[in-house]
Order: sequence, then structure tokens, then C-alpha cells
Amino acid sequence: MSKYFDSKWNYPTEIHFGCGKIEHLYDLCQSLNIHKPLLVTDPTLARFDMVKNATQTNGQQGMPTGLFFDIQANPTGKNIMDGLAVYNNGGHDGVIAFGGGSAMDAGKTIALMVGQTHSWADFEDKDDNWLRVNAKTVPSIIAIPTTSGTGSEVSRAALIVDEETHSKRIISHPKMLPSLVICDPVLTQGVPPFITATTGMDALAHNLEAFCAPGFHPMADGIALEGMRLIKKWLPVAFQDGENIEARSYLMAAATMGSTAFQKGLGAIHSLSHPVGAIYGVHHGLLNAIFMPYVLEYNRDYIEDKMSRLAQYLDLEDQSLDGVIVWVKALNESLGIPKTLSELQVDDTQATEVVRQAMADGSTPSNPRPMDIESVKVLYLQALKG
Repeated sequence: MSKYFDSKWNYPTEIHFGCGKIEHLYDLCQSLNIHKPLLVTDPTLARFDMVKNATQTNGQQGMPTGLFFDIQANPTGKNIMDGLAVYNNGGHDGVIAFGGGSAMDAGKTIALMVGQTHSWADFEDKDDNWLRVNAKTVPSIIAIPTTSGTGSEVSRAALIVDEETHSKRIISHPKMLPSLVICDPVLTQGVPPFITATTGMDALAHNLEAFCAPGFHPMADGIALEGMRLIKKWLPVAFQDGENIEARSYLMAAATMGSTAFQKGLGAIHSLSHPVGAIYGVHHGLLNAIFMPYVLEYNRDYIEDKMSRLAQYLDLEDQSLDGVIVWVKALNESLGIPKTLSELQVDDTQATEVVRQAMADGSTPSNPRPMDIESVKVLYLQALKG
């Protein structure tokens, strides 16, 4: 089975996919002319053998590898600047973004900031801010995901929390797309069931919202459809049996597919998840899972035909939007995901700020049904109270 997954893709960047691919890290660094990388990961993963082995193996082959792991679950601007200082002081010449979405987002943004004179927030994905970047100073990035959710390994963007405004900013530039990706499903075998569930639902949200987003992009639609089929089949298996390498492999592929597809757009699931995550510190994928059925219902009149096609492709008993909603709710329940935000100690005291940030979020314009302040508030309160 492992041979079946031994692949090399070039879509949208160079992806080395298969069990044991992490063993090629040194060679792949050399291929990018990286000789002293900084490995960026999170505090928990930094204690794992997979990180220690990567840095030690590189060092034994004559490639000293620095380590930075002082990042939060939702990386902040301070985390980025601290990492940049470590990069500069260590004389590094490339970044290895190793871990889940937080580590990859932090690693990519640290790389973007090398040699820049602007603040990180000046590169927010608005208007032509990306033109402010001095692209010549951005080093090569190798992304190594250890969860199957964000798909940040194939994205040219990152989510960073602005501590002053308590909001998430999307930082984006073409140079943030990693030069190389190592997708080794073995690295995900130790992921706990809760993280498997929430990251898997994050991947589902990416594929689902990409498919629902208006506009003509049949390639994204096709990728999103197959990504959802893989998640439907394999997320429950990986949740129940984290050592199942077949399930882990298909989930990892589906996460990459979701991020590839959502270049078409996202929607209200993410518009609402971003501010709630920034304000309350709740896991992004968990929030996506909770908001999902409420947003599907809100978009009903704009997505019914697409949801019928999705229901047929997923071979649901009820091949309609209602059938999709029933499936999503049942999947959430089987994964132990709460039905409402209130179960996560989220309340309505910050409702005005959540709504303000959601309306300003970059995912809002591509939601199938137009959104306004009142509709966003209603959605938030529905998800809060059920």
C-alpha cells in the first residue's frame, strides 16, 4: 500500500507524497540551495522525535538546522518577529515549516519577513499590499504538514493574530507558497483523535466552501468534490484508528486538495470562525465544524443545486441540501464535536466585535448568499445557542 502512495506532484507546487518521504529532507534542502535552515514548529511538536530526528539527521550530514517553536496555537505578530530575530541572528538561509497550520503559517510568514522594511501587518491581503514585499529577500520554504486540515503547505497565505486589534489578518504573497512540500502520512499517525477530527473538519470546510463559492472554476469544483468524498470515507476511519496509514494518506491528500480548491473562494464558515478564534482562542477547525450546518442553511436558496450534486457524488440517502446537512450533523456528532458555541464557553458579550470582524473578513465576499451586519449577527447567535 505504501508504494501506491509514493508520488511526486507539481500542483500547485512540488509535492513529495508518500510514507518515509521525510527521510529525503536533507536532499531536498540541498536542491533548493538551503545549507542552514531554520525549522519552525510548535512547542508540543518540538518535543517529538520526528522534529528531533529531522534536525539531528540534517546536522549529521553537515547541514546545521536551527529550531524555533515559540508560537501560539493561533500565531501572533510577536511570534513572527521573534522568529525573524532567531532567523537573522542564526544566519539561516531557508525555512522548514514543520507541523500543523499554526507552525506552517508562522514559518511561511517568518520567511516572508526576511529583509523587509515594512511591518508584517502591512502585507495583509488587501488591495495591492503584496506589492510592498521585497520578493528578492524571501528565502525558500519547505513545508512539512503533520496534520491533515489547513492545507497551508500549498497556500500562499497565512493567518496571523494582531494582538492590538484581537483580529486575524490574512497575510499573502506568491513567495509564501512553499517551494517544496513533503507530505509523509506516517507523521500524522500519532495525531490524537480530537485533533484528527477538528483538522479533518477544517479540510471539509475548505473543500465545501470552495465548491459552494460562486464563479466559474471547474478545476476547483472537481478537486473539492473528490476531497469531500475522501473525507467522508476516511475521516471516521482515521478518528477510530489513528494508525491506519491508508486513512491517514487519503486524509492528507484531501487536506491538500481543499487548500488547492479554495483559491476559488471561501465563505461565511470562515468569516465567522476567524474572529471567534482570534477573540476566544478556540481551535479553527472545531469552529468550522460548528458553524458548518448553520451556514449551509443560511445559503440554502443559493446552493441547492450544487448540494444535490454533492449529495449524489457522496451517495447520500437524501440527495438534497437537507441530506448534506443531516450528514454534516451526524459526522460532527460521531466525532464528538459540540452542536453550539456556548458549549465551548463562547458567549455573546463580544457579538458586536465578532460581527464587525466577520464583515471585514476576506472570506465574506465569496459567500454564495450576500451577507450584511444583521444576517451575520443572526448566524452567530444561532451557532451560539442552537
